[in-house]
Amino acid sequence: MPFGIGIWELLILLLVLLLVFGPKRLPEMGRQLGKGMREFKDSVTGDSKDDDISLPPAEPAVPAAPAASESRERDTVS
Repeated sequence: MPFGIGIWELLILLLVLLLVFGPKRLPEMGRQLGKGMREFKDSVTGDSKDDDISLPPAEPAVPAAPAASESRERDTVS
């Protein structure tokens, strides 16, 4: 077994995890662990679903014309 862990140590570890977290929480933790490992693998290898989506080109911003009241305030205040 990897890291020198035998079958008995693995069974004891699983039993302790089952007793600590319970039968409802253990499958959720496994799913979260698998999802995290998958996201890590995708980020390391550069595979992502975001690469397929292309963003539309940005439109240049047109400055808005000043309002009539703003230009009057500038003219009267010296």
